[in-house]
Amino acid sequence: MKKTSFQMLEGKIVLWLRDRVCEDADQLLSSDQFRKFLHRCLGDIQTKNSKLMGVFGGSTITDKDEEKLIATLKFLTNLPAEHVVKLVEGSDVFFKDKSLFNALVEHIYNYWRHFQRLIVSQSDSDNVDLKPNTTFNRTIEHLTTLIRNTYREIQVNITGKYPRIYRQVSAGAEIAAITKLKNLDIPENYKQKLQDIGIIRQVLLYPPMIFNSKTNKRTGFYEEVKENPFEKLNLNPEKWLCYPAMVGSLLILVYFSTDEFELNFAMCNLFEMATGPDLKRKPDAMMFFGVDSKDIPEELRLKSYFYDDKKNDLLIGIVPDDDSFGYFGYVKKLVLTLHNIRMMKIGKLPFHGACFQLKLANTPPKTVLVMGDTGAGKSETLEAFRSIASKEIEDITIIADDMGSLSISEKGEVMACGTEIGAFVRLDDLQPGYAFGQIDRAVLMNANQVNARVVIPVTTYETIMLGHKVDYVLYANNYDPIPDGEIAIRRVNDVEKALDIFRSGRVMSKGTTTTTGIVQTYFANVFGPHQYQELHEVLAKKFFDTFYANQVFVGEMLTQLGVEGSERNGPLNAARDLLKLIKG
Repeated sequence: MKKTSFQMLEGKIVLWLRDRVCEDADQLLSSDQFRKFLHRCLGDIQTKNSKLMGVFGGSTITDKDEEKLIATLKFLTNLPAEHVVKLVEGSDVFFKDKSLFNALVEHIYNYWRHFQRLIVSQSDSDNVDLKPNTTFNRTIEHLTTLIRNTYREIQVNITGKYPRIYRQVSAGAEIAAITKLKNLDIPENYKQKLQDIGIIRQVLLYPPMIFNSKTNKRTGFYEEVKENPFEKLNLNPEKWLCYPAMVGSLLILVYFSTDEFELNFAMCNLFEMATGPDLKRKPDAMMFFGVDSKDIPEELRLKSYFYDDKKNDLLIGIVPDDDSFGYFGYVKKLVLTLHNIRMMKIGKLPFHGACFQLKLANTPPKTVLVMGDTGAGKSETLEAFRSIASKEIEDITIIADDMGSLSISEKGEVMACGTEIGAFVRLDDLQPGYAFGQIDRAVLMNANQVNARVVIPVTTYETIMLGHKVDYVLYANNYDPIPDGEIAIRRVNDVEKALDIFRSGRVMSKGTTTTTGIVQTYFANVFGPHQYQELHEVLAKKFFDTFYANQVFVGEMLTQLGVEGSERNGPLNAARDLLKLIKG
């Protein structure tokens, strides 16, 4: 079991806890963690030859200066400057320019807050699977208050002035997690390497989480390799965590390096966390995000890929530790690729699309499945329904925002289930103001760049797993303008023609990947069906025949999301036309 440790990475801090955090300001400023942090902060000031060097009265900051500063700050948490200068020998140099000294304290505080901050508490208790750990919650809240109040008291005692406006910013951890070691139901050769890595059992997020990832687009698809990459992995338990994700009905263990913790904790808004009973079953897949290049064959170091361990009936996904993969899309899409492959293996048809149920006044609820590639307008049309939620729409139930699976019930009806409880959507394609209305629970990524994204929870796990009979199946066509006199919905009466449309997977690229112009992918789904086309063809024919046998409405929906000038109104018009169609 890990002991308390402190890691400072590039722009990130990870604090591993075994015991309680500091109780008061004296313990905080005396801690090894604070000394390590302060040394780096002051080193940065010296390297930049900042004007704040004037606080120390020289061109260098020595170890003795650091110790003197810490002693001074400790006294300043309780006493005004005129008393402290008499108690700490040599501290008078700090108070020659109180305004500059106050600016240094402000800089240290802001330097701390500019880091992405994670606290991991390692638990031995079995109760963590049964109920929330309220003691842990209070501990994290206490740390936030302690850091903020320590900063404020020091500034008051330097300046002699009390602030009149207090901003209750997040000064402790942005993310905090409880982990526990688990005896997982996995093959022995896997267990030997994974048994000392903590499984996340509870998470505290302090939204909005706002960060820029190392890249803001995903490219390509996931290749299958013939040799098990897990055999070459060397995972340091001091740097790895596991998020046990329920992806639809599947248990997928997502192992990730803390070097990219903020990307991976965004999964909390996207995938349900597995419960204690869930973890007693055998996982369907495992994914490893941030694998050291030395553990990867040279020819695969710039690729993300998967392995089908048929012997153990287990899928393994790998994403290398390379800046080109520093994007949440690589986390999400590999998880969903593994899900889709597994679903095809058990006879279910995965889909890339949005699925939702509309309940209109005086009308039975109708379930709509909209398939299409990234940027086709699936999620955007769904969001458009929110903006036109007139008195006619009693309820909108989201079943799948991006991926899901279809099965055939005993009654011969096609039923849809989802995979995600959240949405990973482009800010530009949401209705104005919508994302900011959800900011209190959002994860915002690359907000100042092309393809800015937000991850927000949109539904519940119970809802996506309920199983809903499909009434409408539409292909999201974002490249064709709507001809004069026609509506955005086109019915296709021939099953083979429908299969051709869905199989072609045409879409006008929206800049969410590295592709441009109109592109085609098999069933608009490079996440499993592309790699297993032979198996998918059999399933697609079976399910589309069932659609037509049951007189399900199958056709195209013209979202016009890729038509210049129609990016916002296109999905809105499509939503309105679909609403009219359902009303009859």
